[in-house]
Amino acid sequence: MTEQPTKSNLNPENSISDSNHNHQNSQTETEISPSINKPDKTATSIKHPVKPSLPDKISLTKSQMILISLAVMGIGLWFNIAIFGILGALGALLLSLRAVLDSVKGLISKFLTPSERSNLLTFMVFLLAIAVLLKYLGFYKSVDNWLNNFKYDEFGSWAEWVGALGQISIAILAVYVAWAQYVISRDLTIQQNRITQQQTIDSYFQGISDLTINDEGLLEDWPQERAIAEGRTAAILSSVDSIGKAKILRFLSQSRLLTPLQRDNRLGRPMLDGAGGYAEDRLHGIRVIDLGVILAGSNLSGQDLRWVDLSDANMVRTNFSYTDLVKANLSRTILYEANLTAADLKGTILFYGQAETATPRTRTGIPDYKTGEHTGVVVERANLSEVRRLNEEQRYYLCAWCGEKSRGTIPGGCEGIPNKLGR
Repeated sequence: MTEQPTKSNLNPENSISDSNHNHQNSQTETEISPSINKPDKTATSIKHPVKPSLPDKISLTKSQMILISLAVMGIGLWFNIAIFGILGALGALLLSLRAVLDSVKGLISKFLTPSERSNLLTFMVFLLAIAVLLKYLGFYKSVDNWLNNFKYDEFGSWAEWVGALGQISIAILAVYVAWAQYVISRDLTIQQNRITQQQTIDSYFQGISDLTINDEGLLEDWPQERAIAEGRTAAILSSVDSIGKAKILRFLSQSRLLTPLQRDNRLGRPMLDGAGGYAEDRLHGIRVIDLGVILAGSNLSGQDLRWVDLSDANMVRTNFSYTDLVKANLSRTILYEANLTAADLKGTILFYGQAETATPRTRTGIPDYKTGEHTGVVVERANLSEVRRLNEEQRYYLCAWCGEKSRGTIPGGCEGIPNKLGR
Protein backbone atom coordinates (compact mmCIF):
# COMPACT_ATOMS: atom_id res chain seq x y z
CA MET A 1 0.00 0.00 0.00
CA THR A 2 1.55 3.21 -1.12
CA GLU A 3 1.70 6.33 0.97
CA GLN A 4 -0.22 9.27 -0.42
CA PRO A 5 1.80 12.40 -0.81
CA THR A 6 0.56 15.32 1.16
CA LYS A 7 0.01 18.76 -0.14
CA SER A 8 3.13 20.00 1.44
CA ASN A 9 5.16 17.28 -0.07
CA LEU A 10 3.76 17.92 -3.46
CA ASN A 11 4.43 21.65 -3.40
CA PRO A 12 8.14 22.32 -3.50
CA GLU A 13 7.72 25.99 -2.60
CA ASN A 14 6.01 25.11 0.63
CA SER A 15 8.81 22.78 1.52
CA ILE A 16 11.40 25.43 0.82
CA SER A 17 9.51 28.00 2.85
CA ASP A 18 9.13 25.54 5.71
CA SER A 19 12.81 24.85 5.67
CA ASN A 20 13.57 28.54 5.66
CA HIS A 21 11.13 29.06 8.48
CA ASN A 22 12.69 26.29 10.51
CA HIS A 23 16.14 27.75 9.90
CA GLN A 24 14.99 31.15 11.09
CA ASN A 25 13.46 29.64 14.22
CA SER A 26 16.70 27.85 15.04
CA GLN A 27 18.61 31.08 14.61
CA THR A 28 16.15 32.86 16.83
CA GLU A 29 16.51 30.19 19.53
CA THR A 30 20.28 30.41 19.35
CA GLU A 31 20.04 34.16 19.71
CA ILE A 32 17.65 34.00 22.64
CA SER A 33 19.43 31.22 24.53
CA PRO A 34 22.46 33.37 25.35
CA SER A 35 20.13 35.94 26.77
CA ILE A 36 19.05 33.44 29.38
CA ASN A 37 22.59 32.70 30.45
CA LYS A 38 23.78 36.30 30.20
CA PRO A 39 20.98 38.52 31.34
CA ASP A 40 23.16 41.59 31.80
CA LYS A 41 24.28 41.80 28.17
CA THR A 42 20.81 41.09 26.83
CA ALA A 43 19.25 43.57 29.22
CA THR A 44 21.58 46.25 27.95
CA SER A 45 21.04 45.32 24.35
CA ILE A 46 17.25 45.09 24.45
CA LYS A 47 15.43 48.36 24.83
CA HIS A 48 11.97 48.21 26.36
CA PRO A 49 9.51 50.99 26.08
CA VAL A 50 9.34 53.12 29.26
CA LYS A 51 6.00 52.77 30.99
CA PRO A 52 4.64 55.59 33.09
CA SER A 53 5.33 54.74 36.83
CA LEU A 54 2.45 54.68 39.28
CA PRO A 55 2.73 56.88 42.38
CA ASP A 56 4.12 55.12 45.50
CA LYS A 57 1.83 54.23 48.40
CA ILE A 58 1.52 56.97 50.95
CA SER A 59 3.28 55.94 54.18
CA LEU A 60 2.51 57.76 57.41
CA THR A 61 4.52 57.71 60.58
CA LYS A 62 2.98 56.78 63.88
CA SER A 63 3.08 60.38 65.07
CA GLN A 64 1.29 61.57 61.95
CA MET A 65 -1.41 58.93 62.39
CA ILE A 66 -1.89 60.04 66.01
CA LEU A 67 -2.20 63.66 64.88
CA ILE A 68 -4.75 62.66 62.24
CA SER A 69 -6.72 60.75 64.89
CA LEU A 70 -6.64 63.80 67.13
CA ALA A 71 -7.79 65.98 64.27
CA VAL A 72 -10.70 63.65 63.51
CA MET A 73 -11.61 63.51 67.18
CA GLY A 74 -11.43 67.31 67.40
CA ILE A 75 -13.68 67.70 64.37
CA GLY A 76 -16.18 65.32 65.90
CA LEU A 77 -16.19 67.24 69.17
CA TRP A 78 -16.31 70.67 67.53
CA PHE A 79 -19.10 69.90 65.07
CA ASN A 80 -20.81 67.41 67.40
CA ILE A 81 -20.40 64.50 64.96
CA ALA A 82 -20.46 61.37 67.06
CA ILE A 83 -18.99 59.01 64.49
CA PHE A 84 -15.93 61.24 63.97
CA GLY A 85 -15.39 61.62 67.69
CA ILE A 86 -15.68 57.89 68.34
CA LEU A 87 -13.43 56.90 65.44
CA GLY A 88 -10.84 59.52 66.34
CA ALA A 89 -10.85 58.48 69.97
CA LEU A 90 -10.53 54.78 69.13
CA GLY A 91 -7.71 55.46 66.68
CA ALA A 92 -5.80 57.59 69.16
CA LEU A 93 -6.35 55.00 71.87
CA LEU A 94 -5.11 52.11 69.76
CA LEU A 95 -2.09 54.05 68.45
CA SER A 96 -1.00 55.28 71.88
CA LEU A 97 -1.79 52.05 73.77
CA ARG A 98 1.37 50.25 72.66
CA ALA A 99 3.61 53.18 73.61
CA VAL A 100 1.94 53.44 77.01
CA LEU A 101 2.30 49.71 77.63
CA ASP A 102 6.00 49.80 76.61
CA SER A 103 6.61 52.72 78.98
CA VAL A 104 4.87 50.95 81.87
CA LYS A 105 6.81 47.79 81.13
CA GLY A 106 10.08 49.74 81.09
CA LEU A 107 9.30 51.41 84.41
CA ILE A 108 8.41 48.06 86.00
CA SER A 109 11.64 46.49 84.70
CA LYS A 110 13.67 49.47 85.93
CA PHE A 111 12.31 49.80 89.45
CA LEU A 112 11.30 46.19 90.25
CA THR A 113 13.51 43.12 90.31
CA PRO A 114 12.23 39.87 88.79
CA SER A 115 11.37 38.53 92.26
CA GLU A 116 9.49 41.74 93.13
CA ARG A 117 7.57 41.59 89.85
CA SER A 118 6.67 38.01 90.62
CA ASN A 119 5.54 38.97 94.13
CA LEU A 120 3.45 41.87 92.77
CA LEU A 121 1.76 39.60 90.24
CA THR A 122 1.12 37.01 92.95
CA PHE A 123 -0.38 39.66 95.24
CA MET A 124 -2.69 40.92 92.46
CA VAL A 125 -3.79 37.37 91.68
CA PHE A 126 -4.37 36.84 95.41
CA LEU A 127 -6.63 39.90 95.61
CA LEU A 128 -8.47 38.88 92.45
CA ALA A 129 -9.04 35.37 93.82
CA ILE A 130 -10.41 36.81 97.08
CA ALA A 131 -12.73 39.12 95.12
CA VAL A 132 -14.07 36.20 93.05
CA LEU A 133 -14.59 34.05 96.15
CA LEU A 134 -16.44 36.89 97.87
CA LYS A 135 -18.71 37.18 94.83
CA TYR A 136 -19.67 33.51 94.95
CA LEU A 137 -20.08 33.64 98.73
CA GLY A 138 -22.67 36.39 98.38
CA PHE A 139 -20.65 39.08 100.08
CA TYR A 140 -21.45 41.74 97.52
CA LYS A 141 -25.19 41.05 97.80
CA SER A 142 -24.97 41.47 101.56
CA VAL A 143 -23.16 44.77 101.11
CA ASP A 144 -25.78 45.89 98.58
CA ASN A 145 -28.60 45.02 100.99
CA TRP A 146 -26.83 46.85 103.80
CA LEU A 147 -26.43 49.95 101.66
CA ASN A 148 -30.11 49.83 100.70
CA ASN A 149 -31.14 49.65 104.36
CA PHE A 150 -28.55 52.17 105.53
CA LYS A 151 -29.87 55.15 107.43
CA TYR A 152 -28.20 58.07 105.77
CA ASP A 153 -29.49 60.54 108.31
CA GLU A 154 -27.11 58.98 110.83
CA PHE A 155 -24.21 59.26 108.44
CA GLY A 156 -23.37 62.76 109.65
CA SER A 157 -22.43 61.61 113.15
CA TRP A 158 -20.40 58.76 111.71
CA ALA A 159 -18.61 61.23 109.45
CA GLU A 160 -17.69 63.35 112.47
CA TRP A 161 -16.26 60.28 114.20
CA VAL A 162 -14.28 59.38 111.11
CA GLY A 163 -12.99 62.95 110.87
CA ALA A 164 -11.90 62.86 114.49
CA LEU A 165 -10.14 59.55 113.95
CA GLY A 166 -8.45 60.99 110.88
CA GLN A 167 -7.14 63.95 112.86
CA ILE A 168 -5.88 61.63 115.60
CA SER A 169 -4.17 59.46 112.96
CA ILE A 170 -2.52 62.52 111.45
CA ALA A 171 -1.28 63.59 114.89
CA ILE A 172 0.10 60.10 115.54
CA LEU A 173 1.79 60.11 112.14
CA ALA A 174 3.35 63.52 112.88
CA VAL A 175 4.69 62.23 116.20
CA TYR A 176 6.11 59.16 114.48
CA VAL A 177 7.83 61.26 111.82
CA ALA A 178 9.29 63.54 114.50
CA TRP A 179 10.54 60.54 116.46
CA ALA A 180 12.09 59.01 113.32
CA GLN A 181 13.88 62.29 112.59
CA TYR A 182 15.13 62.40 116.18
CA VAL A 183 16.48 58.85 115.95
CA ILE A 184 18.25 59.60 112.68
CA SER A 185 19.71 62.81 114.08
CA ARG A 186 20.82 61.02 117.25
CA ASP A 187 22.52 58.23 115.29
CA LEU A 188 24.32 60.75 113.09
CA THR A 189 25.46 62.68 116.15
CA ILE A 190 26.74 59.51 117.84
CA GLN A 191 28.59 58.51 114.68
CA GLN A 192 30.14 61.95 114.35
CA ASN A 193 31.15 61.90 118.02
CA ARG A 194 32.82 58.53 117.54
CA ILE A 195 34.79 59.81 114.55
CA THR A 196 35.85 62.92 116.46
CA GLN A 197 36.81 60.83 119.52
CA GLN A 198 38.90 58.46 117.42
CA GLN A 199 40.71 61.39 115.83
CA THR A 200 41.40 62.80 119.31
CA ILE A 201 42.73 59.45 120.52
CA ASP A 202 44.98 59.10 117.46
CA SER A 203 46.40 62.56 118.11
CA TYR A 204 47.00 61.57 121.75
CA PHE A 205 48.84 58.40 120.68
CA GLN A 206 51.07 60.39 118.35
CA GLY A 207 51.73 63.09 120.96
CA ILE A 208 52.69 60.57 123.67
CA SER A 209 54.95 58.74 121.22
CA ASP A 210 56.72 61.95 120.22
CA LEU A 211 57.08 62.95 123.87
CA THR A 212 58.59 59.72 125.23
CA ILE A 213 60.56 58.30 122.29
CA ASN A 214 63.78 59.84 120.96
CA ASP A 215 65.01 59.94 117.38
CA GLU A 216 66.61 56.52 117.76
CA GLY A 217 63.36 54.92 118.85
CA LEU A 218 64.36 54.47 122.51
CA LEU A 219 62.30 55.38 125.56
CA GLU A 220 63.83 58.65 126.72
CA ASP A 221 61.57 60.21 129.35
CA TRP A 222 62.44 62.93 131.83
CA PRO A 223 60.47 64.13 134.90
CA GLN A 224 58.92 67.06 133.03
CA GLU A 225 58.01 64.83 130.08
CA ARG A 226 56.42 62.29 132.43
CA ALA A 227 54.40 65.03 134.11
CA ILE A 228 53.13 66.30 130.74
CA ALA A 229 52.30 62.75 129.64
CA GLU A 230 50.30 62.16 132.83
CA GLY A 231 48.48 65.46 132.36
CA ARG A 232 47.53 64.60 128.79
CA THR A 233 46.35 61.17 129.88
CA ALA A 234 44.22 62.56 132.69
CA ALA A 235 42.65 65.09 130.33
CA ILE A 236 41.76 62.64 127.59
CA LEU A 237 40.52 59.87 129.91
CA SER A 238 37.99 62.28 131.39
CA SER A 239 36.63 63.24 127.95
CA VAL A 240 36.13 59.87 126.21
CA ASP A 241 33.62 57.08 126.73
CA SER A 242 34.33 53.58 128.05
CA ILE A 243 35.40 52.31 124.62
CA GLY A 244 37.91 55.15 124.30
CA LYS A 245 39.22 54.56 127.83
CA ALA A 246 39.82 50.88 127.06
CA LYS A 247 41.71 51.76 123.84
CA ILE A 248 43.95 54.21 125.69
CA LEU A 249 44.66 51.75 128.52
CA ARG A 250 45.56 48.98 126.06
CA PHE A 251 47.91 51.34 124.20
CA LEU A 252 49.66 52.55 127.35
CA SER A 253 49.99 49.05 128.79
CA GLN A 254 51.33 47.41 125.63
CA SER A 255 53.76 50.33 125.23
CA ARG A 256 55.15 49.58 128.72
CA LEU A 257 54.23 53.08 129.84
CA LEU A 258 52.19 51.82 132.84
CA THR A 259 54.78 49.31 134.04
CA PRO A 260 57.35 50.28 136.72
CA LEU A 261 60.69 50.13 134.89
CA GLN A 262 64.17 49.67 136.31
CA ARG A 263 66.15 52.88 135.86
CA ASP A 264 69.73 54.07 135.98
CA ASN A 265 70.38 55.47 139.46
CA ARG A 266 72.20 58.50 138.10
CA LEU A 267 70.45 59.38 134.83
CA GLY A 268 67.04 57.89 135.62
CA ARG A 269 66.77 56.33 132.18
CA PRO A 270 65.00 52.97 131.65
CA MET A 271 67.33 50.00 131.47
CA LEU A 272 67.19 47.09 129.05
CA ASP A 273 66.63 43.55 130.33
CA GLY A 274 69.03 41.92 127.86
CA ALA A 275 66.18 40.14 126.07
CA GLY A 276 65.00 42.93 123.79
CA GLY A 277 62.80 44.73 126.31
CA TYR A 278 62.86 47.01 129.32
CA ALA A 279 63.53 45.54 132.75
CA GLU A 280 60.75 45.66 135.36
CA ASP A 281 61.30 46.75 138.92
CA ARG A 282 58.12 46.35 140.95
CA LEU A 283 59.65 47.61 144.18
CA HIS A 284 61.71 50.63 143.10
CA GLY A 285 60.77 51.13 139.45
CA ILE A 286 59.16 54.29 138.06
CA ARG A 287 56.31 54.34 135.58
CA VAL A 288 56.30 56.69 132.61
CA ILE A 289 52.61 57.35 133.31
CA ASP A 290 51.18 56.81 136.78
CA LEU A 291 47.40 56.45 136.61
CA GLY A 292 46.90 57.41 140.23
CA VAL A 293 43.23 58.34 140.78
CA ILE A 294 42.49 59.13 137.11
CA LEU A 295 40.15 56.13 136.72
CA ALA A 296 38.39 56.34 140.09
CA GLY A 297 34.63 56.00 139.57
CA SER A 298 35.00 55.28 135.84
CA ASN A 299 32.71 53.05 133.79
CA LEU A 300 34.66 50.27 132.05
CA SER A 301 31.77 47.85 131.78
CA GLY A 302 32.00 45.25 129.04
CA GLN A 303 35.43 46.35 127.77
CA ASP A 304 38.45 44.36 126.68
CA LEU A 305 41.26 44.87 129.21
CA ARG A 306 43.20 41.66 128.66
CA TRP A 307 46.88 41.81 129.70
CA VAL A 308 46.49 45.45 130.81
CA ASP A 309 48.72 46.55 133.71
CA LEU A 310 46.49 48.39 136.20
CA SER A 311 48.69 47.77 139.21
CA ASP A 312 48.90 50.44 141.95
CA ALA A 313 46.00 52.39 140.44
CA ASN A 314 43.26 53.87 142.61
CA MET A 315 40.02 52.62 141.02
CA VAL A 316 37.51 53.15 143.81
CA ARG A 317 33.90 52.45 142.77
CA THR A 318 34.95 51.62 139.19
CA ASN A 319 32.50 49.56 137.14
CA PHE A 320 34.16 46.40 135.76
CA SER A 321 30.94 44.43 135.19
CA TYR A 322 31.21 41.98 132.26
CA THR A 323 34.76 43.21 131.59
CA ASP A 324 37.41 40.87 130.18
CA LEU A 325 40.29 41.01 132.69
CA VAL A 326 42.13 37.89 131.53
CA LYS A 327 45.82 38.07 132.51
CA ALA A 328 45.38 41.68 133.68
CA ASN A 329 47.57 42.88 136.57
CA LEU A 330 45.50 44.19 139.50
CA SER A 331 48.14 43.84 142.20
CA ARG A 332 48.03 46.69 144.76
CA THR A 333 45.03 48.15 142.90
CA ILE A 334 42.32 49.72 145.05
CA LEU A 335 38.92 48.27 144.06
CA TYR A 336 37.00 49.44 147.09
CA GLU A 337 33.24 49.20 146.37
CA ALA A 338 34.03 48.31 142.74
CA ASN A 339 31.54 46.39 140.62
CA LEU A 340 33.04 43.16 139.26
CA THR A 341 29.78 41.45 138.32
CA ALA A 342 30.38 38.68 135.73
CA ALA A 343 33.95 39.88 135.11
CA ASP A 344 36.32 37.33 133.58
CA LEU A 345 39.24 36.85 136.02
CA LYS A 346 41.01 33.95 134.34
CA GLY A 347 44.71 34.29 135.17
CA THR A 348 44.23 37.80 136.59
CA ILE A 349 47.06 38.81 138.93
CA LEU A 350 45.47 39.78 142.24
CA PHE A 351 48.60 39.39 144.38
CA TYR A 352 52.16 38.07 144.34
CA GLY A 353 53.46 35.14 146.36
CA GLN A 354 51.13 32.62 148.02
CA ALA A 355 47.41 33.19 148.63
CA GLU A 356 47.79 32.23 152.33
CA THR A 357 50.49 34.85 152.96
CA ALA A 358 49.40 37.58 150.54
CA THR A 359 47.74 40.68 152.02
CA PRO A 360 46.19 43.82 150.49
CA ARG A 361 48.20 46.99 150.07
CA THR A 362 48.30 49.57 152.84
CA ARG A 363 49.35 53.19 152.96
CA THR A 364 52.54 52.54 154.90
CA GLY A 365 53.25 48.87 154.23
CA ILE A 366 56.23 48.02 152.04
CA PRO A 367 55.31 45.29 149.52
CA ASP A 368 57.15 42.00 149.68
CA TYR A 369 56.91 40.35 146.26
CA LYS A 370 58.21 37.02 147.55
CA THR A 371 55.73 36.37 150.34
CA GLY A 372 52.98 38.55 148.83
CA GLU A 373 52.62 40.79 151.89
CA HIS A 374 51.09 44.16 150.95
CA THR A 375 51.01 43.18 147.24
CA GLY A 376 47.34 42.23 146.98
CA VAL A 377 44.36 44.07 145.52
CA VAL A 378 41.95 45.90 147.84
CA VAL A 379 38.52 44.32 147.27
CA GLU A 380 36.65 45.35 150.41
CA ARG A 381 32.88 45.72 149.81
CA ALA A 382 33.33 44.89 146.12
CA ASN A 383 30.50 43.20 144.20
CA LEU A 384 31.85 39.82 143.04
CA SER A 385 28.59 38.28 141.83
CA GLU A 386 28.90 35.76 138.98
CA VAL A 387 32.63 36.33 138.62
CA ARG A 388 33.87 33.91 135.95
CA ARG A 389 36.76 31.42 135.82
CA LEU A 390 38.15 31.90 139.30
CA ASN A 391 40.89 29.51 140.36
CA GLU A 392 41.22 28.28 143.93
CA GLU A 393 43.97 30.71 144.92
CA GLN A 394 42.01 33.68 143.64
CA ARG A 395 38.87 32.49 145.43
CA TYR A 396 40.81 32.02 148.68
CA TYR A 397 42.29 35.52 148.53
CA LEU A 398 38.97 37.21 147.65
CA CYS A 399 37.11 35.37 150.40
CA ALA A 400 39.81 36.22 152.92
CA TRP A 401 40.06 39.94 152.19
CA CYS A 402 36.78 41.11 150.61
CA GLY A 403 34.90 41.50 153.89
CA GLU A 404 31.75 39.97 155.27
CA LYS A 405 29.45 41.88 152.91
CA SER A 406 31.18 40.69 149.74
CA ARG A 407 31.84 37.06 150.78
CA GLY A 408 28.27 36.10 150.00
CA THR A 409 28.61 37.27 146.38
CA ILE A 410 31.58 35.06 145.45
CA PRO A 411 30.62 32.05 143.26
CA GLY A 412 31.21 28.75 145.05
CA GLY A 413 30.98 30.34 148.49
CA CYS A 414 33.67 30.91 151.12
CA GLU A 415 33.06 27.93 153.40
CA GLY A 416 36.18 26.98 155.32
CA ILE A 417 38.03 30.19 154.38
CA PRO A 418 38.61 32.63 157.27
CA ASN A 419 37.65 36.28 157.06
CA LYS A 420 41.07 37.86 157.56
CA LEU A 421 39.74 41.38 157.06
CA GLY A 422 37.85 41.06 160.32
CA ARG A 423 34.80 43.08 159.26
